[in-house]
Amino acid sequence: MATATKVVFLILCFALVCNYVDANPRIRPESGPDIYKGKNVAKDTLAPGEKVVNVVSLGAKGDGKFDCTQAFMDGWQATCKSKEQARLLIPPGTFLVSSMFFSGPCLTPGPVTIQVVGTVLATTDISEYENSEWLMFQHIEGLKLLGGGTFDGQGQDSWEHNQNCEADPTDQCVRAPSNLYFDRVTNGVIQNIKSVNPKGFHIFVTNSGNMRLRLIKINAPATSPNTDGIHISHSINVKISRTSIETGDDCVSMIQGVNNVTIKRLKCGPGHGLSIGSLGKYQDELPVNGIRVQATTLVGTTNGLRIKSWPDKYTGSASDIHFIGITMENVKNPIIIDQEYECDPECKKKPSLVKINNIGFINIKGTTISPIAVDLRCSKQFPCKDVQLRNIDLKLGTNPTTSRCANIKPIYSGIQIPPPCP
Repeated sequence: MATATKVVFLILCFALVCNYVDANPRIRPESGPDIYKGKNVAKDTLAPGEKVVNVVSLGAKGDGKFDCTQAFMDGWQATCKSKEQARLLIPPGTFLVSSMFFSGPCLTPGPVTIQVVGTVLATTDISEYENSEWLMFQHIEGLKLLGGGTFDGQGQDSWEHNQNCEADPTDQCVRAPSNLYFDRVTNGVIQNIKSVNPKGFHIFVTNSGNMRLRLIKINAPATSPNTDGIHISHSINVKISRTSIETGDDCVSMIQGVNNVTIKRLKCGPGHGLSIGSLGKYQDELPVNGIRVQATTLVGTTNGLRIKSWPDKYTGSASDIHFIGITMENVKNPIIIDQEYECDPECKKKPSLVKINNIGFINIKGTTISPIAVDLRCSKQFPCKDVQLRNIDLKLGTNPTTSRCANIKPIYSGIQIPPPCP
């Protein structure tokens, strides 16, 4: 990139980052009306008179070598600030771009569309992403990101430097940049795209509402560290459906401030499974509640369905969480509540202050590679309440499976393999 272009880029990023940084505690947003409710969001058709802004017409080259950052920024500005309906088009080809902000609010009459047909390729110099993400979508009311294209984070060279912020009890860890980061986006449809080899998470949704993520393919090696598939925090009304996630960390992870999330027809594995938490890491955490996971398959994952919280930390809560109709194939820890996170094998710390209640594991079947198929270790100070296990059928070949329980009185019904805790 030419020096003058770099200066313009840095100035713009500085202005946007100043707008982005918020010293106040984050709060779960009010989602407002769901503009897509009752509509077929699967169809993408040009609106009458819709303007198409092609990044190639603004100087981008799809050769995978030319730095297209400026062309993408110019294209976004022309699209977002249009008073007519408009969309940004990334046509066939491979387009190399550095860290970017797609920042609103936008002026288009309806949701703004980003149609990605080709491949968007991240630059590999990790120093360009300091305290930032790769592609950030921010302050947008009504967004469609679709088109069948691919976001390639080229994270292979940076994985050896990744820090595991999830397992770090402090808040000083610097997380690697995500492929796609949605902050303060409402009424978003993220559909029919691919995310591969991120430096950090594939998709991060935070401070957002009325988000639909569907027909997404996520792929990174099982050995890629801290590459969560979809990570959600401080968000409300999120729907994930018909999505395939193969990665090196949690397929879907949800932390504080998440409310009303529905996951259906998800295929997960390899990876670390589905996780609520870790919770209780930060002071004044917002609750997690209203989670439904249905008709989902986990294959060869480290964990299956997991709720985890830190001991000896802060208060928090997780409630109204139900896993229904889940199939597992060779999952190591199929059902697990762990309130002694990162405190194995015998935790001597003060018990977790996170309250867990109204949890359902219903119609869970398949195979495990661990003799402990149901592992429920709750807080001695705040035992788990109203945890239901109904029709659990988890087998380890011809060997028996067992349950482990601490500070909990589960409510059992129907088939129970492994047998209930004594």
